[in-house]
Amino acid sequence: MSRPSPRGESQSPSRRKVAAARDLLQQRPLLPAEEEGIGTVWLRNTRQHPSVFRKMVQDVSTGLRPGDFVEVRGPAKELLGYGFYNPLAEITVRLLGGGKLGRNEDYLEGLLGRAVDLRLRKLSLPSSTTAYRVIHAEADGWPGLMIDRYGEVLSAEVFSLAMYQRGADVLRRLANRLGTTHWLLRAPDKTHGQEGFRGAQLQSADLPKRTTIEEFGTRFQIDFGVSHKTGFFCDQRENRQRLANLSPGQTVLDLCCYTGGFAIQAARLGHAASVTAVDLDEAAIEVARTNARLNGVSVRFVHVDVFQYLRDLIASGRRFAVVVLDPPKLIRNRSEVDSGTRKHLDLNRLAMQVVEDGGILVTCSCSGLLTATEFMRMLRTASHQADRSVQVLDRTGAAGDHPVHLDVPESEYLQAAWLRINHN
Repeated sequence: MSRPSPRGESQSPSRRKVAAARDLLQQRPLLPAEEEGIGTVWLRNTRQHPSVFRKMVQDVSTGLRPGDFVEVRGPAKELLGYGFYNPLAEITVRLLGGGKLGRNEDYLEGLLGRAVDLRLRKLSLPSSTTAYRVIHAEADGWPGLMIDRYGEVLSAEVFSLAMYQRGADVLRRLANRLGTTHWLLRAPDKTHGQEGFRGAQLQSADLPKRTTIEEFGTRFQIDFGVSHKTGFFCDQRENRQRLANLSPGQTVLDLCCYTGGFAIQAARLGHAASVTAVDLDEAAIEVARTNARLNGVSVRFVHVDVFQYLRDLIASGRRFAVVVLDPPKLIRNRSEVDSGTRKHLDLNRLAMQVVEDGGILVTCSCSGLLTATEFMRMLRTASHQADRSVQVLDRTGAAGDHPVHLDVPESEYLQAAWLRINHN
C-alpha cells in the first residue's frame, strides 16, 4: 500500500491541474494485475450510497491517478469496498457493487453474470424483444456505466472516467456471455464538466452504421450516427405496449416522439384509427418515418416545436382520444430544477387541453431530480390551469431491465402517469 498523502493534497488546484494534463483516455483492464498493488481512499464516515463526494474524502494515498482502482476505508480504517478514484470530479470515488469482494476477479465476473441472468432468465426478455438494457449503472453495481443490447450490438454510454477507461474490457466480457458481435462506447459531452475528460467514440471493427431490433414483433431501426444516448429507449417498452392496448380505433397523438416508439406501436399493435407524431429533431423524425415503413403502418409525422404545435391545436379546437407526452430530460442538474419543472408544467397544461373529454393522457418524466411528489404536484397545478378534472388511473416507471437500487433512489428516474382527462 502506498504512503498516505498530507491531508487534502489530492484536492489542491495544482494537483488537479497536473492530473488534468495527463493522458487520461487510454483503455485499461477492469482490474489491475495482482502484483501492481492499489492505493487507498479514506472516508470521513461510512457510506451505503456508491457515490462518494469530494467533501466526504478524508485522505488518499500518494501517486493516485484519475481513474485508478482503489480500496475504500472508513474513519476506523475498516474496509468498506473497492471503487474508482477521480480527483477531477465532484463525485471523487464511485464504489463498485462488489463490496468487500470487489477486487476478486471471479466476483466481478459474477456481477456481470448476475446482470445477464436477470435479463435472460428472470425477465425472459429475448422472448419479446432483441433490445434491452444489460447494465443499468449503480443499480447493477457498475457506477457510471449504461449498456444496452441491440441485436448483435452492445451500445454503452459512460458517465465516469474510470468506466470510459475500462469500457472496452467490460463490453468484451459481456459479448462473450451474450454472443454479440459488435460494440460501441460513448461519453456524453457533459462528462467534460463532471469528470474532467472528453472521450472520443470507441467501437469494435466493422460496427454497422445501423441495426434493426424487434419489440413485440414491431421493428425499429437504430441509426448510431444520429441516435441519442445508447440509440433507443428500452425503458418505455412495457409502457409502449400498454399504450397500444388503449389505442384500437382511437385517434392518437405522440408528443416528443423521437424515433416513433409510442406512435408506431399504437399503429401496429394497437390498430389506432389515426396516429400523429411530433418532434423537433429532424434526424429523429426521418428515422421514425423509416420505422413506420418497416412495419407498413401509416403515421403522420410533424417536424415542429411541440409547444407551438399544441398552441395551434388548442386554437383550432382539435382533440385526440389518446395523447402521450414523453419529453426529453428537462432537468439535467439541480440548478435546472425550477426551470425544468416549469417546462413540464407548461407542456402538461397544453397537452391536457388537446385530450378529448374522457380521453387518456400518458405523461412522462425521465428527470430523476423531479421527485414523484413534485411530479404529481406539477400535474395537479397543470390540471387547474387547463381547467380540467383529472383522474389518476395508474403510475408506472421503467421496464424491469432498468432496476432500482434501494440505496440509490435516483435510479428510479422514469415516471409515467396514466390520466383520464375530464372537461369541466
